[in-house]
Amino acid sequence: MGFKCGIVGLPNVGKSAIFNAMTQTVAAEEANYMFSTVEANIGEVAVPDSRLEKLAAIAKSAQIVPTRITFVDIAGLVRGSSKGEGLGNRFLASIRETDAIVHVLRCFEDDDITHIEDRIDPVSDAETVEIELMLADLESLERRIVPLEKKAHAGEKDAQAQLKLMMKAVELLRDGKPARQAELTPEQREPYRQLFLLTQKPVLYVCNVDEASAASGNYFSKAVEEMAARGGAACVVVSAKLEEELAQLPPAERDEFLVGLGLQEPGLNRLIRAGYELLGLITFFTAGPKEARAWTVAKGARAPQAARVIHTDFEHGFIRAETIAYEDYVACGGEAGAHKAGKFRLEGKEYVVQDGDVMHFRFNV
Repeated sequence: MGFKCGIVGLPNVGKSAIFNAMTQTVAAEEANYMFSTVEANIGEVAVPDSRLEKLAAIAKSAQIVPTRITFVDIAGLVRGSSKGEGLGNRFLASIRETDAIVHVLRCFEDDDITHIEDRIDPVSDAETVEIELMLADLESLERRIVPLEKKAHAGEKDAQAQLKLMMKAVELLRDGKPARQAELTPEQREPYRQLFLLTQKPVLYVCNVDEASAASGNYFSKAVEEMAARGGAACVVVSAKLEEELAQLPPAERDEFLVGLGLQEPGLNRLIRAGYELLGLITFFTAGPKEARAWTVAKGARAPQAARVIHTDFEHGFIRAETIAYEDYVACGGEAGAHKAGKFRLEGKEYVVQDGDVMHFRFNV
């Protein structure tokens, strides 16, 4: 089960620097000129979760395996990207393949780093990119609607239902609103998702600030936070420059460096977790002598769906899920203690997995 976040933004806002720090590689070239990223860079990163280490210690696990999420570094968008300006069309296609958008905004001043529009205004930058995405969606929908209208007028019910959904999005976009603001019934959500609209995807704004502002943000990031709150989006403050420096330090020195800056953890940890939450994901665990492992499922997933993440045979032959809540597992000192305390549960096919569940599946092949 793969989950992808596309990193977007104007040129020279720090997208590649953040991507490099997250993946601790130099896979994405950094340069102070437009379109230094020519092909989308892809990297998998571990989702930080302190619970995993505690479980491993209790279960005396030989190995720790975190859950992972994929980030895609996409080239800078500019005004006119929806019409092919810059490297527009190629990279709009890359965004369509992601599940969520991580929008990096420049929230720092530096005369040595060029801004494509010669000013520092992250809210305006966000609007520029959002407009291009909306224009691309509108063009895509208007092109698809023409043949669909003919089928709908001919009485095809599937075409009529799809046309109704498309028009919901078209009306929003023509009104200058992203497709994700559509009011949908539960039955409409999946067909609507299948329209693969850019502005339908959830958004996380990343405020790239100077090192001095990494702990508390600055004037620019506060403006972005207010914008995000109005639009129901998430927001994280990160200093790409600081994160790159941290990525090169040994763990012991890294912790000392963070304390000196008034930070409890790297900003990228918060960014990765925020991206994970943005996709509507939760974590369940398996723990034993061999390994303690984190697994990813969507919120609302039932026990057989969680079993499938481990192996398809587990879902097909699902019988029961042996389940212990994380807090109970820790408080009781592991599985044996949870059994004695009555915190061990056998859950069936209808059980909705909760974040932090420690599970073992019984199945028949």
